[in-house]
Amino acid sequence: MKASARRAVGLFALASALVSPPSFPAEKEALEALRSRIERLRNQIADAEETRAEARDSLRDSEQAISDANRALRELSRQRKAAQSELQTTTSSKTAIVAEVGARSEQLGRLLAARYLRGDPSYAKLLLSGADPQKTARDLVYLGYVSRAEADLIQTLRARLAGLAEIEQRARMKTAEIAGIETARARSREELLNQRLARRRVLQRVSAQIRAGRKQVKVLERDETRLSRLVEELSRVIAATPAGRHNDKLPERSAIELAFGRLKGSLRLPIRGELANRYGAPRSGGGPLWKGLFIRSPQGQEVRSVAAGRVVYADWIRGFGNLLIIDHGQGYLSIYGNNESVLKNVGDEIHTGDVVATVGASGGNTESGLYFEIRHEGKAFDPLTWVRLQ
Repeated sequence: MKASARRAVGLFALASALVSPPSFPAEKEALEALRSRIERLRNQIADAEETRAEARDSLRDSEQAISDANRALRELSRQRKAAQSELQTTTSSKTAIVAEVGARSEQLGRLLAARYLRGDPSYAKLLLSGADPQKTARDLVYLGYVSRAEADLIQTLRARLAGLAEIEQRARMKTAEIAGIETARARSREELLNQRLARRRVLQRVSAQIRAGRKQVKVLERDETRLSRLVEELSRVIAATPAGRHNDKLPERSAIELAFGRLKGSLRLPIRGELANRYGAPRSGGGPLWKGLFIRSPQGQEVRSVAAGRVVYADWIRGFGNLLIIDHGQGYLSIYGNNESVLKNVGDEIHTGDVVATVGASGGNTESGLYFEIRHEGKAFDPLTWVRLQ
């Protein structure tokens, strides 16, 4: 198989169930588990879409409420300005009438003073003067008219002043009332603006979750395709290899070179180190459960084959770096990932304990260590059930 073809067929082969050709029912179940994961993600995206729709509706309501509040504030501002204008007009009219009352009062005072100084006759003098009765009557009527006219005018002006004072008081009260309403509406508008900001943030967060979920679904779908292609290719290579080329068939091998199926309970792990993650454990970032072991170990430490076999894959694969797969016969595979270096080539015969790679952190991992799996007919199982730990 060409290196470019091998690189194109695997990202997720060690983190999710490795899928065999359709003739293996167990691998169909593994593939179905991956598809169920994709379906769950799609359901989560659908739920998030509903949440986003609700957030958009809430944002729309907030924006409409803000529009209504702005319109109400503009109307209140117009009313307040009209009330202030009315108050200003009333105050000006009141000032003018006060001035007119003062002027009229002064004029009446001057008139009475001048009449007194001239010695103008009083009502009694006119009646006792012995003048022409008709002239006397006319003078009396004239004096009455002047007094009543002046008094009526002053009284009218004072009545107008009282009316204007009442109008002024109402205008002041109306202005104060409108100002109070404006203040309350302004506070309400500020709350609406804060609600809109919060709802926009919710919408942005949910939209980001949807984008991330869709991206994850696409990655899993691509992984599903790559897994199927990789396992199918490996299955064809293994099936085409004559059984006589397996190392466990050689008579000179020691007991440790027995058929792999007879080694359960006697295998050793490929390296010394700490078991950081175990088979079936959940991943810290979510996604499929661990299908093997991650053994934390210093970079450069030698990685040894757990049993005799033949290398069927030795190349870099995205997500697991430099990867080595050994076929042990009888459908058993051992898988070694994240290596700094792969020291064997496809087709090499391997003995138990051979150094096949060195520990590293390839494939984008943040810490040095070895990812290790054992599979039977494509299905991963817990390696710790086959090994002896010290």
